[in-house]
Amino acid sequence: MKFGLFKEFPSRDDVTEEQVFEESFALVDAAEDMGVEQMWLAEYHFNPIRSVLSAPITVASAIAARTKRMKIGLAVHVLPLRNPVIVAEEIATLDHISQGRLDFGIGRSTFPTTYDAYGIPYSESRERFQECLDIILKGWTTERFSYEGQYYKFRDVCVVPKPFQKPHPPISVGATSAETFQMVGHMGYPILINPSRGFTLLGMAPYIRQYRQAWQEAGHQGQAGVGLRVPVYVAETADRAYSEPQESTMYQMRRLASVIGTSGLHAGVSAVSLEDRNAQADLLADMSYDDVLRDKVIYGTPGEVVERLRQLEEELGLTQIIYEVNFGCRIPYELQFNCLRLMMERVVPEFG
Repeated sequence: MKFGLFKEFPSRDDVTEEQVFEESFALVDAAEDMGVEQMWLAEYHFNPIRSVLSAPITVASAIAARTKRMKIGLAVHVLPLRNPVIVAEEIATLDHISQGRLDFGIGRSTFPTTYDAYGIPYSESRERFQECLDIILKGWTTERFSYEGQYYKFRDVCVVPKPFQKPHPPISVGATSAETFQMVGHMGYPILINPSRGFTLLGMAPYIRQYRQAWQEAGHQGQAGVGLRVPVYVAETADRAYSEPQESTMYQMRRLASVIGTSGLHAGVSAVSLEDRNAQADLLADMSYDDVLRDKVIYGTPGEVVERLRQLEEELGLTQIIYEVNFGCRIPYELQFNCLRLMMERVVPEFG
């Protein structure tokens, strides 16, 4: 099983944007020194109290330039928000800058507010996502191409450069809703799951089975890869592992409940999705810290975290863990550093 660190470049009330970048790059450098295999980057827009990571390709280029070994992943790049030819050019360029250390995680985002700000109807997000992906792949794998779609039209375009990796960087698709699992399985791409919204950790098992069944029914060969993004907190004692991330964790759960609840009020969200979002928001708002520890996160001593990860690997058939050490964006840097150190010294080695 592969392991990668998830980074949001998170904001909080008591730091400047300059300090956010300084602190985040310091953790990137520490991760490279500790031997972290991969750094995965989020994408957030128009949310100054959450993150400054609105330009993940630019940040990924900086990480590629300051590291030699660590791979870089985007998790996820929101395709419908940008011109797909520009994305194809920039991702191919990043692939060269990193000399093939790039994984391209893509999605369409579950939150309509970003689409509102960009002037794109959220109701078009699924169709735009598919058209964007089709165009990007054509740009990477053909010398020149033309495209006539519902939302995008290009004539005799030559994307330069072509990717460093052939035929292109590995592609994964993010999933936060039940209907996405079968769709990604039919597409034949590895899936990246974020259970913080609507799933419990073990409750994802039937959806993963649907994903693998759809993969097989579509005739795809090889292993259907399943990556799990999950908050992880490791400390030397059980008491510290319980208490140190508590305030940040519960802040994030309240924030998720609020964002998900209000997201259903936007145009483009179907009646079924609205009902589902309201139910999710109510569930998250009612969760106690012990509920969160049981169903949403992996916190504990190194031995406890190893045991929990092995359980998830076995029961869900995971191929990758993408762990975040600052769930809620309010865990002090020194505690994040210590958690990462314990992960690399006493948890990750147990998995070969």
